[in-house]
Amino acid sequence: MEFKRKIHTHYLQMVQDRIDVFRDMISALTEDSKNDAKGSAGDKHETALSMMHIEQEKLTNKLKEAITQKAILDKIDASKKTENIISGSLVKANGIYLYLSVALPKITIDGINVIALSPQSPLGSHLMGNKVGFQFEINKTHYTIESVL
Repeated sequence: MEFKRKIHTHYLQMVQDRIDVFRDMISALTEDSKNDAKGSAGDKHETALSMMHIEQEKLTNKLKEAITQKAILDKIDASKKTENIISGSLVKANGIYLYLSVALPKITIDGINVIALSPQSPLGSHLMGNKVGFQFEINKTHYTIESVL
């Protein structure tokens, strides 16, 4: 069970780091636009401000997505063990560890690769609600659930 907690903590930290980076980038852009307003004039200035505004909108959307991911991770009890696969389950299928939470990059914990995936993803939706021994096929790949933590 400790392994699952390490995974959960790692993903929480990863998402929090992303939130912090996006907030810093948005603050820097806001500061740049204030400074640019003091020293520029004309069409070139308007274009630069418009580009900064577009970039700020993109970063704000990424920040909102990261905050949503963190909220989902915050709701997961990493110490909970169930027979049926639910959001927060760590599943071993075909020798691959899958953490059902939110779609995030692959990580390595204690030398073991772990993939975080959304319960709404094609693979996640096949796993949800099932137990050890369940078999299914996606894109001509046959999967067997080996364990659920």
